[in-house]
Amino acid sequence: MTPDILDDYISAHIDPEPENLHRLYRSTCLTSTYPRMCTDHLQGRFIKMLTRMIRPSRVLELGTFTGYSALCFAEGMAADGEVVTIEVNDEMEDIIRESLANSDVGNKVRLIIGDAFDALKTVDGDFDVAFIDANKRDYVDYYRNVKPLIRRGGFIIADNTLWSGKVVEPDENADAQSRGIAAFNDFVAADSDVEKVILPFADGMTIVWVKEESL
Repeated sequence: MTPDILDDYISAHIDPEPENLHRLYRSTCLTSTYPRMCTDHLQGRFIKMLTRMIRPSRVLELGTFTGYSALCFAEGMAADGEVVTIEVNDEMEDIIRESLANSDVGNKVRLIIGDAFDALKTVDGDFDVAFIDANKRDYVDYYRNVKPLIRRGGFIIADNTLWSGKVVEPDENADAQSRGIAAFNDFVAADSDVEKVILPFADGMTIVWVKEESL
């Protein structure tokens, strides 16, 4: 059985993709240079379900792209929830704002255009969830900067942590992004202050729980 057949089966047996997100995904695939960066139907429904389970009041996202994942977090949150999402590419701003305007949960999303490290200095902490899906070379530094902004008992979720399997390649053969992801995985694995699991799902997703008491 081919992966495509399984993908079609899964898509037919989970909640349907909301129409606005279906249009956004299709538009991203047709117009973006790197459509693979966009969250898809299955991953989006997983993000919404995970948000339902965690029930965060505030979510921090690094890497908005066209806004798909931010809207999935917003879907799963209460009416007064807030997603603060940071995107470095200012050329994406109009696309993102249109995506938010076309969604009935777009009002929960606050967009910041700019460098993530600069933007993180300007946001108040005490987030319940952070989603890291930006420059893979900087994942370790993102983690270091984001973790203090997460409340005890909160979660950090990192996307693309298997990176098409390239994380297991020898260092001398790996590109900079593969080395960045591999370094992140090693760094998190060694962090005794958190519990962590890597899901072999999509391109790999790491879920990190910040322990309620610091060790």
